Amino acid sequence: MGQVLVRNLPAEVVKKLKSRAKHHRHSLQEELKDILEQAAEHNVKDVRARVKKLRELFASCKFSDSSDLIRQDRAR
Repeated sequence: MGQVLVRNLPAEVVKKLKSRAKHHRHSLQEELKDILEQAAEHNVKDVRARVKKLRELFASCKFSDSSDLIRQDRAR
């Protein structure tokens, strides 16, 4: 099994990763391993194909402009 060493990570990034690991009840190493494994599973072709399917799915849908509703809500 391979090993990876990542140097010079900002302290804030490490803090967030530790918090994420704690939330998932993992060690930092387990959390990083999970993140890297998930990232390695995705490839650009698959992601583009999924995006294309979603665009096709919503191509015939018309969505209203919600900016007026947001303005009204903010004015309250």
